[in-house]
Amino acid sequence: MDKLFEVIDILANGDALDAKYRDHDLTGNYKGTRECHIEPNRLLIYEIYEDVLVLMLYRMGTHSELFKK
Repeated sequence: MDKLFEVIDILANGDALDAKYRDHDLTGNYKGTRECHIEPNRLLIYEIYEDVLVLMLYRMGTHSELFKK
């Protein structure tokens, strides 16, 4: 959980995540959100509303938990 709180702190302060988190935009059903890697197979889907500085955390889990078809 410490890694999760570290990422939340970075995002809440308006800072960019380091490349190690592989932060990127999502498409499809998650268009408008972003995904970062807390650990290699532990992902966080989130969205930031810049105009009101609200960090919306949507889901956290593995690739298969988040994107199973």
